[in-house]
Amino acid sequence: MNQSSFVVSSVNVNGLRAAAKKDPGFGSWLSATEADVVCLQETRAEADQLPEGVVAPQGWHVVLCPALAKGRAGVAIYSRAEPDAVRVGFGVEEFAESGRYVEADFGAVSVASLYLPSGEVGTPRQEEKERFMAAFLPFLVERRARVEEQGRGLVVCGDWNIAHTEADLKNWRGNRRNSGFLPEERAWMSRVFDEAGYVDVVRGLYPDQEGPYSWWSYRGRAFDNDTGWRIDYQVATPGLAARALSGRVERYPSREERWSDHAPVTVSYGAGK
Repeated sequence: MNQSSFVVSSVNVNGLRAAAKKDPGFGSWLSATEADVVCLQETRAEADQLPEGVVAPQGWHVVLCPALAKGRAGVAIYSRAEPDAVRVGFGVEEFAESGRYVEADFGAVSVASLYLPSGEVGTPRQEEKERFMAAFLPFLVERRARVEEQGRGLVVCGDWNIAHTEADLKNWRGNRRNSGFLPEERAWMSRVFDEAGYVDVVRGLYPDQEGPYSWWSYRGRAFDNDTGWRIDYQVATPGLAARALSGRVERYPSREERWSDHAPVTVSYGAGK
């Protein structure tokens, strides 16, 4: 990107067709956002299933990456500037058409949208999540080396489906045996930060804050009571993370105004040196 600063936002839309139909919904949010790049996860839609204002909104370039399996997963990148290049997937055959990773280049910055599989202990879904994690970490290591060699930065935005620390979910004691807060999942996230050398941008900005949570169950009064999870991250290479000026979760004004069970995570980055 050539501008002096840029804003990146990321949100799991929990079905783009449904999010776009709501009022207020995804469309009104997109029209109002200050973001230069928007990463979406769990779009669960093909381009021909979406209205023109969503698949090709005025002023935006759109990269849609649906999963081969209909109605599952799906990621997308909306950007005000046309990407210099786009890459789908991360080189692992099992997940090549799973709609879980897309990356786009904008000048000296690459922005990726990630939808890491959700799991359920003792089921094939958890096994899939574990396979994804095992394959994705080496990719992150290689990718960081490549972009830094080029003097560039990378931010991987999305729904990582793991709460890293006790500060990242309200009811951590009751979730220690549940997918999303398993010890081995949390240890894997630590490896992303410690071994692969990436930075949790929002946590780096606000190290002592509980949350801010980005996902709340539709059950009960989880949203009203802010009984949430912080599973949506912007994870950046150190040089880019150091440029972060501010970060926030765009929590909905009320339960009735929600258009997803996740809220956008938005970070403003300053100019590079």
